[in-house]
Amino acid sequence: MHSEDDLPIGELARRTGVNPVTLRAWERRYGLLVPDRTPKGHRLYREAHVQKVQEILQWLERGASVSQVRDLLENSGSATPVLNSDWQARCEKLIDAIANLAQRSLDQQLNQAMALYPASTLCDQLLLPLLEQLEQRWRHHFDARLEQAFFHTWLRSKLGARVYHDNHSLEGPPVLLATTAEQPFNERLWLTAWLLSSSGMAVEILEQPVTGKQLLHAIERLQPRALVLHLGARLDVPSLMPLATVTLVKLLGGASAPIHEERLRALGLPASQLFDTPQQALRLLQQSTSSFSARP
Repeated sequence: MHSEDDLPIGELARRTGVNPVTLRAWERRYGLLVPDRTPKGHRLYREAHVQKVQEILQWLERGASVSQVRDLLENSGSATPVLNSDWQARCEKLIDAIANLAQRSLDQQLNQAMALYPASTLCDQLLLPLLEQLEQRWRHHFDARLEQAFFHTWLRSKLGARVYHDNHSLEGPPVLLATTAEQPFNERLWLTAWLLSSSGMAVEILEQPVTGKQLLHAIERLQPRALVLHLGARLDVPSLMPLATVTLVKLLGGASAPIHEERLRALGLPASQLFDTPQQALRLLQQSTSSFSARP
């Protein structure tokens, strides 16, 4: 007999940030979750499942592979475990596919990882390390420009399709993502967009560089819940000053945030915070949403 407190898979996904595809994969492939079933076969979860998913996420954040998590959960009281991470091996396979311009291999590998891991785990454990290793590789590799053009085209298409799909099922005001950076493709901007849409936040993306005045016009028309602005290597302070008139939540930063931190804090823009990674931008927005919801 089922209780009113039972949760359908969609609600478990909303509560934990893990999408239903991944929850079902954890159940079928690794036995990590064992839901109840309705007479028609629909999955039902309890509060204990919410807690278990949170425990799984904690292990994944520490670098464990999903195939190892069941043993870790069952032997949580034992000595400090050895985490058998396969992230570097996955990264090397992706780099090999990029070197060979093998789009099908890239698709297969990332699709498999996306089915098994939440977006935040993939970003932290695989995609950001991949970008760092590619940056190192492309400093001296003879075919760097070709690999870069191939990979950036593929990654934008991949993340863009995910964001587009997520946006169609999300309601409410979007998060506006914009950049001041003069570069043809900003990987971290798109990773941020993907993390936010995967976590239930609709997004609007301005991929080309814009000024503070242009952002004011966009904010007036889109009425976003927050602004996430990725900054370039050169900080144009006067261009940012129009944002002083905007009271919505503003996250400023990106990869160059540590370079500009002192000057950005000196601006004193209202309701603004600094971030340097996509994961940090997600956490700050989640906190700001919780704070807003908690207000009387």
